[in-house]
Amino acid sequence: MSFDIIPVWNNVTPELTTELVELWGRHGAIPDATRAAARARQAVCIARDADGAICAVGTALVRVLPRLRQPMYYYRQFFSPDFRGQGKAIAFLNQARQLLQEHNAGLEKPESLGVLLELENRFLATHYNRAYEPSADSTFIGYSPKGLQLRASYFEDARLLPPVALVQRRQVAKAA
Repeated sequence: MSFDIIPVWNNVTPELTTELVELWGRHGAIPDATRAAARARQAVCIARDADGAICAVGTALVRVLPRLRQPMYYYRQFFSPDFRGQGKAIAFLNQARQLLQEHNAGLEKPESLGVLLELENRFLATHYNRAYEPSADSTFIGYSPKGLQLRASYFEDARLLPPVALVQRRQVAKAA
């Protein structure tokens, strides 16, 4: 099965939002329409099948891991069940990462050092078990609080930014 990858970063239309909400809802990925619409605004690229239906989407938002104290694009990827297991996930990820790198390079001040991946799929986590995975240009950096493998893919020539200040949990609790 073939598909076309289409960049949509910072160009998500209301029509595309509706399509993505429907895709995630139909497959039970994000059943809440409000949450799905918010996630749709984070779309980096989509893929359409031969019939023009969306069959894959990658989303990203800037996030700072406390241990890294550096901003990274937290990237998520969803493929409809018919397109899983066909060896397209890495190519899709690589294209999304390239789009994000180009966007970041075009900013006056970079907003991210690269892409952060949290492997939720057990098969992928088992399959990609090398500390450095060349096909995805990603390096193992530890485990998330959910116990999932975390990987970082740094942009070409990325330079560390000033460390992001950490909010102390006690301060957050007092503010609440």
